Amino acid sequence: MSILAQVRREFAAFFHSPIAYVLLLVATVLNGLVFMFIVDFLSDPRSPHGAPMQMLFSWVIFWFIVIVVTPLITMRTLAEEKSSGTLETLLTAPIDEFGVVVAKFLAALGFYLVLWLPTLAYPLVLSRFSEIDLGPILAGYLGAAGVGTMFLSIGILCSALFRSQIVAALLSFAVVMVLFLAPLFSFLDPAITSDSILGYMELISHMEDFSRGIVDSRHLIYYGSVTLFALFCTVQVIQARRWRG
Repeated sequence: MSILAQVRREFAAFFHSPIAYVLLLVATVLNGLVFMFIVDFLSDPRSPHGAPMQMLFSWVIFWFIVIVVTPLITMRTLAEEKSSGTLETLLTAPIDEFGVVVAKFLAALGFYLVLWLPTLAYPLVLSRFSEIDLGPILAGYLGAAGVGTMFLSIGILCSALFRSQIVAALLSFAVVMVLFLAPLFSFLDPAITSDSILGYMELISHMEDFSRGIVDSRHLIYYGSVTLFALFCTVQVIQARRWRG
């Protein structure tokens, strides 16, 4: 079985679970409500000038969706295989540990991106009433994909560590929250600047840049580095389990 075939299998498996449709519904409804509120807010002459899509990618609901949804997407990826005893069977197929991890990751990323597909209608709606700048919009989606990629890789690593999907989801949520909240303490110390480690990891400012159309390669390098490290650790966890088995 090739990696591509495994990706298709894993992606289709998401839609065999009711939680996939719940996540799709929740994300669509929350984003829709936020978009309606933003448009209504900006239509008031007394409101400050702003771009609806920029606000969509920087408000608290965006972070709620990303932080809560990614552990729920990844919690079953490897934990379910371990609890059901099918991981060993999967590894006997013509695909190694690396291929299994990559397939699981790409399938999870594909489903995560599907959650944002309904929001593509928002720029179309806005374009009927005013001119829109596609640059910041595309950068905002790139930022959302980058943050999601990093969080998903962490979730898959947590799923590889435990048989329980709930434990995997909780651990993933905890790690993601640490990554999200720790840099915020930089505001408590004036000596900590944007060039420091904590400033470099500050995800809120990252998304503010993306939503304004600023694509900083440092942000993408950060997401990519964490993603590759988490996936590497996941492969090592599976290999260690295989040798023990």
